[in-house]
Parts: sequence; structure tokens; C-alpha cells
Amino acid sequence: MKKLLATLAVSTTLLSPAMADDHGQNDLLDATVWTQTSVEYKANAIGTYKLASLMLDVAIADKSWTAVPEEQTGDFSSKPPAVILDLDETVMDNSAYQAWLIKAGKSYSSKTWAPFVNAEISGAIPGSLDFIKLAESRGVKIFYVSNRKAPLEEATRNNLKALGYPIDESEDTVILRGEKEEWKSSKKSPRRAYVADNYRVIMNFGDNFGDFTDAAKGSMADREAAMEKFAHMWGTKWFMFANPMYGTWESATFDHNWKLPVEERRQKKLDAMTYWEPAE
Repeated sequence: MKKLLATLAVSTTLLSPAMADDHGQNDLLDATVWTQTSVEYKANAIGTYKLASLMLDVAIADKSWTAVPEEQTGDFSSKPPAVILDLDETVMDNSAYQAWLIKAGKSYSSKTWAPFVNAEISGAIPGSLDFIKLAESRGVKIFYVSNRKAPLEEATRNNLKALGYPIDESEDTVILRGEKEEWKSSKKSPRRAYVADNYRVIMNFGDNFGDFTDAAKGSMADREAAMEKFAHMWGTKWFMFANPMYGTWESATFDHNWKLPVEERRQKKLDAMTYWEPAE
């Protein structure tokens, strides 16, 4: 009952019709509609997790196999296998929050994101639970590495458990930003290294380039070069999920400068595209 009342309270606060009178232009609209309603999105997510399932036994058997080449050093062949999964838009569906941003004419803010997380109403990304249960049944340790901040861990754990996701309570397998001093940054390399200390990380899952490498916040050219550098990882050790709603792909078009006015950021996105021009 308490959770129901909390959810209703958040819904009332975040979805007030008074906040939705003027939607205006919003870059999130098509992206969020596609994510919430399209069979194409669901097929993409299910297919990605099925591909990972097909690679699972190969990854477990090959003791030289690692999905974190920048963090996994030394002889790791005898370490038990583990997978690292991002949470938001990789395991947990938060598109309802993005839909509210559109309806309310707002931009992301920790002041509204935290109440959404604490409502514990995120859904499951299609295919994620089947893969995670399969990996666990093969003796693979499941680690969730997210840029959700440490104060949101209890709500995050509650939401995961309610959706049926396994959490090992014998050690910290839900690793959020800021739990330790060295984990304050949004860069995930220190947390990937933490997992790699005791496990052979055989697969990594995410919806943002930063879930795989800290090269994510470079320029568009830098990101392209890093993607090519790790081309052999995609679809075997690294598994990317489509997220057109947000990510470093967007901020790379305006040099990750969120202080720019929205109109200027939008113009830089337009300038970043390659155009066809009809013949006169």
C-alpha cells in the first residue's frame, strides 16, 4: 500500500495536466514514441540478447576471453565468469520518464529523476530477463553497473527484484555511481576494473558507448576511431542496445557542452548531419 501511494503521488506530481499545456518542439518525441510503441525496438532488444545467449557457452569455455580489455590485466584464466550490464535502457525501461519530460516541456534533472526512480516503476527491457537467468544458470555472476547515484540504490534494488532480476546478496553486485570515492565519476572504467579484480568478465551490455569505454566523451571523430578500434568486440563480447532518447551520441554533436542554449544545441545537431540536395 505504501508503494502504491508513493507511486500515485509521483504520478500526480510528474504528470500534472497543468504542466502539459504547451509541448513545443521537443527532440525526444519521435525517439520516445519509437522506444515505447514500436515492434522494431522490441525486436532489436530481443535479438541482441538472443545473440548474447548464443555466444554464452563459447565465452565461458574460452579462458582467454574477456570483455573488458582495458581493465582486465594479468592472468585471469582461472577467475570465475561474470557479465556486466548497464541498467537504464539496457535492463530497465525508463521511457515513462522521458515521456513525462515531453509532456511537461522539461529537460532531464536529478530533481525529477530521483522521484521517478524512487517510485520503483521502471519496466523490463525485452529479452533481458531471459538472458540474465540463462547466464546465472550457467554459473555466471551478474553485475549491474549503473550511473544511477548511490542514494538511489535501495529503490533500484527493489525495482529489479520486483521485475524478477536476480541479485546476489553475498556481495555488492549492484554498483552505482558514488558508492566509493573513486566511483564518483560517470566514467565506468574504475567499476569495470573492480569487477575484473575477481572475475573474468565475458560480456558487457549497454546502451551508451561509455558503458564499454571511457572514450565515449570524445569528439565525434574520436568516438568513431574508438568504435573502429574495438570493432572486433561488437556482437561477441560487447552488446549495444538502441537508445535514441539520450546518450553521449547526442552531446558529442555539440562538444558535450550542455550549457549551450537549447536552440544552439539543436542547430549544432542539424549542422552535424550529412544532407542530400535535390538537383535544381
